[in-house]
Amino acid sequence: MKTIVLGIGNPLLGDDGVGVHIARQLRTRISQPGVTIDESYTGGMNLLDLIRGYDRAILIDTIHKKDENVGSVNRYDLSDLPTIHSCNPHDTSLSEAIMFAKQLGDDHIPTEIIIYGISLQDHCRVFTEQLSHAVQHAIPKTIDLIISDLESMNN
Repeated sequence: MKTIVLGIGNPLLGDDGVGVHIARQLRTRISQPGVTIDESYTGGMNLLDLIRGYDRAILIDTIHKKDENVGSVNRYDLSDLPTIHSCNPHDTSLSEAIMFAKQLGDDHIPTEIIIYGISLQDHCRVFTEQLSHAVQHAIPKTIDLIISDLESMNN
């Protein structure tokens, strides 16, 4: 089965770039056949193009939840996510993009989509390449969870 692990975010917007940071570290730790690790600096419909043709997708991104501590890591299925809007007001959420693609009969969408959401405080507002201390501490835990997921998927 073909799997894509996709780190999502903008590394110039501080904590928003944690998904990209994680993908870069995963490249040094994962060399399983059939697993592609990539980065994306966009969302919504553009993500749909990146995951098409894979059987499974593991997405790593930030999530802003008022009741979560910064740096909390949560694992979601696509159906667990609330409607999430991109920083780009002209884009749609990934869940809406997938729903639209399925309605059009697109059968190249992964049957399994897992999202790792790392909670942050200020979404898309701070221009820096540095991660906050709390979000930086979430990286090893997230990497371990993804590696564990990949190992269990292969068994």
